[in-house]
Amino acid sequence: MIVDPSMTWRSAALVFICCAALGSLSAQEAPSGRSEAGEFQKLEPALKFLRARNARDYAVTTPNGIDEANYVKIGGLEQWITIRGEDRKNPVLLLLHGGPGDATNPWGYAGFRTWMKYFTVVQWDQRGAGRTFGRNGAAAASTITIERMAQDGVELAELLSKKLQKDKIVLVGHSWGSILGVFMVKARPELFYAFVGTGQVADPPRNYAVAYRALVERASREGNSRALQELHEVGPPPYKDGKGFGVQRKWANLFEGADAFIASMMGFALAAPGYTLADINDWFEGQNVSAEQLVPQTSVLDPKLLGGEFAVPMFVIQGAEDFTTPTSLAKTYLNSLHAPRKAFATIDGAGHFAVFTKQDLFLQELRARVLPLIR
Repeated sequence: MIVDPSMTWRSAALVFICCAALGSLSAQEAPSGRSEAGEFQKLEPALKFLRARNARDYAVTTPNGIDEANYVKIGGLEQWITIRGEDRKNPVLLLLHGGPGDATNPWGYAGFRTWMKYFTVVQWDQRGAGRTFGRNGAAAASTITIERMAQDGVELAELLSKKLQKDKIVLVGHSWGSILGVFMVKARPELFYAFVGTGQVADPPRNYAVAYRALVERASREGNSRALQELHEVGPPPYKDGKGFGVQRKWANLFEGADAFIASMMGFALAAPGYTLADINDWFEGQNVSAEQLVPQTSVLDPKLLGGEFAVPMFVIQGAEDFTTPTSLAKTYLNSLHAPRKAFATIDGAGHFAVFTKQDLFLQELRARVLPLIR
């Protein structure tokens, strides 16, 4: 997702688990007098069991499958990627995570397991994210720019094509990843069968204003007096501080049902095979560092740089009610593009995280729209 300066959804929904994972509650005591850190350590046997179970249940075991995870040198940095699929003959799909910095690898082993029957799915902890951040640290923060990361993405696409012996790959970008993907396909269209945006960023300067109006409309339609009161109190953007963004994010998550997804994401991450609490720490710290670097860049991005002429098919698959990157803006954006083929699809009952919360419906759209281009 495109992160607002207040980082509200993370700090509000996950602060307890984050603090426990980082051990920062060691000096605090539960009402019984026991330390929170000590109580958390007692969960380690359960986490060990869950990690072993998930390693077994989500494993790729088909004869011609692939299941690799390692660091590769991209843009002068060692960056973490996973490559998983049931058949090496299947097309390669590179998923560009949002955030910025919100790597999908910590939980995507489970979230995208059904996709691996039809695609070889590559997940990448981008510069400043997840294990890539853990390996390189905050020292690389100054290199986190839109231009540099688009170059990283192109290098990775070239590497994947060569390694997996494919002429082209499929590119799927979520939220911030939809910005990154647009710049990648503009730079090197010959590397890609198609680009699929979801949580598509269309017009960053107008984004929150349009989302605000959509939230007020939804609250009015439902007769939600509390939402209307809080939204009217902060008023429409621009905002002088993080309070207004926080209110928008709160009601966007509640209306979309995103909080349940966020909680499950954290649960799968804590029980990820091969992961440690240090990796979870890096995951969250990388989100903060990436946001500090990229949000100022994306918030003033000229919409014209995202549009225009494309040499690859362009698709947008959007949650029907996305209150973070508004569905109406995404549709207008796609209509304005010139591409060999384009199509817009919505997923009912979904919002900004449609690719994750309705991944099987999203997969149906991919199979119907993208696979025929490859065959």
